[in-house]
Amino acid sequence: MLPFFKRKNKGQVTKTGLDSSVSSEDLLDITENSYNEEVETSLSFHPGWNLSKEQEYVFRFLNNDLTPLKPNQISLAGVELEREGNTLQVTAFVRNSLSKSIKLGEVELLLLDNEKNTMAQKQFDLSLLDKIPARSSRPWMFTFEKETIVSDLNLEENGWSIAFNVSSLQPHRLDLAESWKENISEDIKTKLVNIVNSVPKPKPKEFNIMGISAKFLENGDLNTTVLLRNGNHKGISIQQLPLEVVDANNELVVRGAFKLEDFEVKANTSKPWSFIFPKEMIQKESPDFSKWSVRPILNK
Repeated sequence: MLPFFKRKNKGQVTKTGLDSSVSSEDLLDITENSYNEEVETSLSFHPGWNLSKEQEYVFRFLNNDLTPLKPNQISLAGVELEREGNTLQVTAFVRNSLSKSIKLGEVELLLLDNEKNTMAQKQFDLSLLDKIPARSSRPWMFTFEKETIVSDLNLEENGWSIAFNVSSLQPHRLDLAESWKENISEDIKTKLVNIVNSVPKPKPKEFNIMGISAKFLENGDLNTTVLLRNGNHKGISIQQLPLEVVDANNELVVRGAFKLEDFEVKANTSKPWSFIFPKEMIQKESPDFSKWSVRPILNK
């Protein structure tokens, strides 16, 4: 049962959320020729839904009040947001302005407050909506469980929205700092791009570190080059990063902490960086770097 149908007075149902849209090319790799006309979307119910005439009327009333879409858009129109125990229940219209039916797949959705701060994020299987007909709006309910809620949300405020995480739709890419762009060869750039493209991209909300190379310098210091991999939809700023290196035998080689200035790993990117551990900090002689890893030191 949709949350607002639990109310005694159905006439109190109002749309408190905003609309958010992405291009059909970004979401589905589909683009149609258009003349920039506005697209009205007709109401479409999931074939498995069995609603009363009164419930259908409420949805028709809400749908008739929706803003027309532009061509080549897939949109989420937030209707109501309710708290159910430890979960947030979002009722929204999934809208299709294309002249053909669509079927969506797994997509990460964001629940945003009225200042566009992320309140919750979760991967949803939108194939459960079945085919969404051409130029139509399909009502659906999205549940954000406790573990997907990032920050508390004031449910009394209007202007929240549910949105596609556009950065998660795009390929994970390499991000080079200006100093790297200026000082490495095109061959090394190509190798880095190939590494980023060849490994699975981080999961949503995941941040990890992947080692690329580890070698001792002539002075005995250990030079490690890593990829800092950000799967979040926002950039991550790092001021201090404690790291440890273990070798193929899973034995500790070195530990150290590094201070960074104005250092950001952009959303959905991998950023290469080098960390040099002084020889005085090395804890194992002649480590086996045939297989090794570097990882952040977590506070215990």
